[in-house]
Amino acid sequence: MEAIKRIHHITAIVGDPNENLRFYRDVLGQRLIKQTVNFDDNGVYHLYFSDEDVTPGTVITFFPWTNDNVGRKGSGQVGRIAYRVPKGSIDYWKNRLADHGIEVKETEFFGAKTLEFSDVHALDLAIVEGTETADSNDILGFHGAELLSGNPDGTKELLTGKMGLKEMDIDDGNQHFETAGPEKHHIITSLPPQPRGRFGIGTVHHIAWSVPDMDVLKEWQTALTEDGFGVTEVRDRNYFRSIYIGEKGNVVFEFATDGPGFDVDEDKSELGTSLKLPKQYEHLRPEYEKSLPKLDI
Repeated sequence: MEAIKRIHHITAIVGDPNENLRFYRDVLGQRLIKQTVNFDDNGVYHLYFSDEDVTPGTVITFFPWTNDNVGRKGSGQVGRIAYRVPKGSIDYWKNRLADHGIEVKETEFFGAKTLEFSDVHALDLAIVEGTETADSNDILGFHGAELLSGNPDGTKELLTGKMGLKEMDIDDGNQHFETAGPEKHHIITSLPPQPRGRFGIGTVHHIAWSVPDMDVLKEWQTALTEDGFGVTEVRDRNYFRSIYIGEKGNVVFEFATDGPGFDVDEDKSELGTSLKLPKQYEHLRPEYEKSLPKLDI
């Protein structure tokens, strides 16, 4: 199998959708590129954010729950999500976060200068200084993510033996890996394993890995099935096709195609400005427009 090149997207569960929108748009400078519904729980928004150009490897998505069901962080989940910023911009981001009243911890958790903090719904985030230079201090995309694996050796076996990630020589008591593509997304499996988590507000639901097209996706489906993983059928997410597995550490992995892309149902210049529904839910539009909270866009 061809090595996985990068993260496709990461999906988390948060609270009030407008609080979510204001944090990622107004604090982190991300662009809302899609407002739709959770195809598997269609009474809930599914909001997508990325950089301005919708560059592959920059997409984060959210299920905003409007109840009080706070999650418990632990094994079987993705932990801290890290964004990469240009070389020399870490002080800018330290000051920007402070200006918004966000408490920051300075570390090197991701193998470089790192600012650890939480979003408005207690989701664990980080900003990591990269080696790339840029004309602005804007977030470049993902730096990587932490996996709260319940079976770190089993997770490592899949990441390195099947998915082609390279183990990195960082001696801090955790396992560090890097994707094969130019983005060099950095993956940490933290040691020792934590008690099992519970999904809810403030937790990450899954991490998705990028594959080029349907042919390669089906190859992954076959290969993972032959390796004994419980693999879903191919699911049509409108903007990509994907499969899901629960890997040996119980973290939900999705494998998602790069196409057809987020501009299949609205012009790129207008992404995220209106509610977009798949065909199977279009007849429910009046109900959604009445029941879903109005977004402040």
